[in-house]
Amino acid sequence: MTQVLPQTAQIVIRSIQYRDLETVERLSEAETDRDRVDDPTDAEKPAKALSFRPWRGLKKALSLVWTPSQQTFGAYLADQDNQLRGMIRISPFNRTRSTWRVDRVAVVHSVEQPTDMPADASPEPSKLPPKLSLATVGSQLLRHCFEKIWEARTWLLEVDVNDTALLALYRQNGFQPLAQMTYWMLAPEQLQEIAEREPDLPNLLPISNADAQLLYQLDTAAMPPLVRQVFDRHVLDFKTSLLSSLMGGVKNWFTHAETVSGYVFEPQRKAAIGYFQIRLCRDGAQPHQAQLTVHPAYTWLYPELVSQMARITQEVPPQTLELASSDYQPEREEYLERLGANRVAHTLMMSRSVWHKLRESKLPMALDSLQLSEVLQGFKPARKPVPGRMALLRLWNQSTTDPKADVNTMPRNDSPAGGATQGNKPLINLPTPTEFSDPPQEGPCC
Repeated sequence: MTQVLPQTAQIVIRSIQYRDLETVERLSEAETDRDRVDDPTDAEKPAKALSFRPWRGLKKALSLVWTPSQQTFGAYLADQDNQLRGMIRISPFNRTRSTWRVDRVAVVHSVEQPTDMPADASPEPSKLPPKLSLATVGSQLLRHCFEKIWEARTWLLEVDVNDTALLALYRQNGFQPLAQMTYWMLAPEQLQEIAEREPDLPNLLPISNADAQLLYQLDTAAMPPLVRQVFDRHVLDFKTSLLSSLMGGVKNWFTHAETVSGYVFEPQRKAAIGYFQIRLCRDGAQPHQAQLTVHPAYTWLYPELVSQMARITQEVPPQTLELASSDYQPEREEYLERLGANRVAHTLMMSRSVWHKLRESKLPMALDSLQLSEVLQGFKPARKPVPGRMALLRLWNQSTTDPKADVNTMPRNDSPAGGATQGNKPLINLPTPTEFSDPPQEGPCC
């Protein structure tokens, strides 16, 4: 579905640059404050601003010696008359880069005044640029990403169910619901109570790159086919490279965080049946975040894995623990409800596929103008065909069976052993009787 944009909205979409970082951060903070005002119950939830400039000095130093791929982190801005009107942030979802994720779309709702104008003066309405809605700017940003990222076959995003404006924008641009996500929070008191129970996990093993195949099989079995097709994960997605592990260690050192993970191994089936990963905050500034995957046939592992994670959180300052569940995991939601977890957010996961049409070059002469004789001209032989063995054999049989055949067309014996050539004499001379009447019959003996 193609949207017709107004002619007055002359928007230029370009990639983000270093000079745009401050403006983008202000826009991100404004969007975060607006989300908090719209949802007063989210006052205790930490801000999830788009931080485009973490460790600015370190990034500037690394950019002098190492420049990562621009497609690993993508941000595009919408400019109108040298003023920022919107931005979009995208990132690849898997290692094969066949699925990309829309992290956020933001639009500037207020137009900045020119710097040379006094603060108390109000500009004329005719000189102000027209106000652009989220549907107008967001659609152009999304369409630009669809056309720019040619390797992306599927796009994925997650939006709050209460944000009607973003839901309308994504539906207008072809996104369809994929799954419903629910985010839960366990209080420190609840974690301390759960940690008192000893988990029964005899085959709990640490994770390494050698276990990538087992984790891939577990991830495949834990989700429905449609979600599996959209995610398009492979064994490579569960391996960690040396560079990624170094960058992750530097990030954890700056943010005072630590990542602990493990999986449950089934020795009879030789398969992984449960997996957990928890990101601990050592200074207590942010809540702990956990990721949980359980095989559908082993739902009894939920209490054991949650107890194991609760015991791990007792080694750091007390803080809440965040978990997520989807609508295709009803056993997890039932267990969290029995546990007394608090629902903090409800989002909708949406996806859409993109088919890039190849540009066809027009031929100098249309195919419709060609006549049938011109089309069949290429099927005619270019020269007279050379007779083969079957033609010579057919000619020999005809000459031997038909005495009236032209003997001049038959091959001649030009062998020098005979002394002289035979001329037009045929090779075989058979006597031909001139009278074909029956011989006279003899009378009876007397």
